[in-house]
Amino acid sequence: MQDEKRRILVGRVAGLYGVKGWLKIVSYTRPPENIFIYSPWLIKQDDIWLETEVQEGKVHGKGLIVALEGIAERDVARGLIGTDIGIYRSQLQALPPGEYYWDDLRGLQVINRQGRVLGKLKEILETGANDVLVVEGEGRHLIPLIWDMYVMGVDQTKGIIEVDWEPEK
Repeated sequence: MQDEKRRILVGRVAGLYGVKGWLKIVSYTRPPENIFIYSPWLIKQDDIWLETEVQEGKVHGKGLIVALEGIAERDVARGLIGTDIGIYRSQLQALPPGEYYWDDLRGLQVINRQGRVLGKLKEILETGANDVLVVEGEGRHLIPLIWDMYVMGVDQTKGIIEVDWEPEK
């Protein structure tokens, strides 16, 4: 798939708000309200991604609510509960050298300093104290995402994340 059409998950529809089709959403962006920077959104329904424009989005209490183009009734909005929200990869801004979007790291091969392949990065977990790399290969490894202590570098060209990590035997 071409990069400009590659989809990135940025959130999901969590519930309804009011009677005019507004939706409660969970954002995967940091900070959460950055999800409103992007439009159009891609909403996944029945394994099909549909493009929709954000009419208005705002912080409401401790959550986020949004009005989407073409959704003006609660009953129509109800059908979106639980659906994923995506954007095109091309909508993300370029990052300075040494900074990465999590999605760009998923699937990279993780190798320790001794040259041992630990597996591929499946996901990154937010734990509060620090994020954790979930690496799956011959086994499953949980590696703290602490730069220059456990994560030594990323080479996206070679598809490698180098870590200072010795798996338990």
